[in-house]
Amino acid sequence: MGSQGGGGSGDSRSEVRYAPYVEDHHTTFLSTIATRVSSVIDNSPFSGWTDVDLTDAFFGSGYTIASFPSLYDMYGKFMAGLDVDVLYTQIYEDTVNSPAINELVSAEADLLDDDITANVIPRFEVGMRDINSVMSSSFVVGKSLIEDARVKSVAKFSAGLKYQMIPVVSDRWKAHLDWNKGVTLTYAEIIKLYYSAYMDTKDMNYSMQAKNSLWPFTVLEFQRAAIGALQGAVTTQTDVAGSSRGAKAISGALTGAALGGTIGSAVLTGTTLGMSGGVIGAAAGAVVGLAAGLLM
Repeated sequence: MGSQGGGGSGDSRSEVRYAPYVEDHHTTFLSTIATRVSSVIDNSPFSGWTDVDLTDAFFGSGYTIASFPSLYDMYGKFMAGLDVDVLYTQIYEDTVNSPAINELVSAEADLLDDDITANVIPRFEVGMRDINSVMSSSFVVGKSLIEDARVKSVAKFSAGLKYQMIPVVSDRWKAHLDWNKGVTLTYAEIIKLYYSAYMDTKDMNYSMQAKNSLWPFTVLEFQRAAIGALQGAVTTQTDVAGSSRGAKAISGALTGAALGGTIGSAVLTGTTLGMSGGVIGAAAGAVVGLAAGLLM
């Protein structure tokens, strides 16, 4: 490389030159770049991009998020308007006096009737005959006592069976309350996920449209870098549109936190770790989402 200077009366000029073989290769390189730029500058690879419609993927064709109940409506339906006493009474009736329980009691009564008819009454009649008391009032009283014992035995069986159902009633009542709470929380998570994905989708669609519009400038940026190649290493910006890496990282962290919290709560629901499990899952999801965002 060399420089030349000359002139007088305050007139000066400086020229930087490189070895002839370097300048020859650079000239050939620029000619190749110019040819390539001319061939691709009007052929944007982003021109065929079709915007992604997230709404159809979430709700189906013709529906929007406004087509479904609001979060407050879901809360009012499943939580705010719930009378726990009425719910317990309903579950108690459905469980303790269910057709299955009544059929069990009826089956026990039929078995007692068969045993009384086949065994108890014949033995009683034989005994009364042996003491010549078949025609006495004792015979009638004896049969009444047998029937009374039958009624009491069926009642005892029914009471014992229904008493055993009380813990089942409590478990079903608690499960119903947890279900109502879970429906509301899951509904909220779905809405959060929708808006998070909606923002990402809009960002992608606008990014692709911007890249398509700015494609000629992107191509010329490479040509500009080629012209200045002999000046040493320079920074070339080719990502012409889209979210910054920080924004993508934050979006990924938020989405990961939401999914992680949902998974953690779902796995640990019903245990003493339910609350902390959701927090731990959210933290883990945020870390993974942040890392993914920084690598995008």
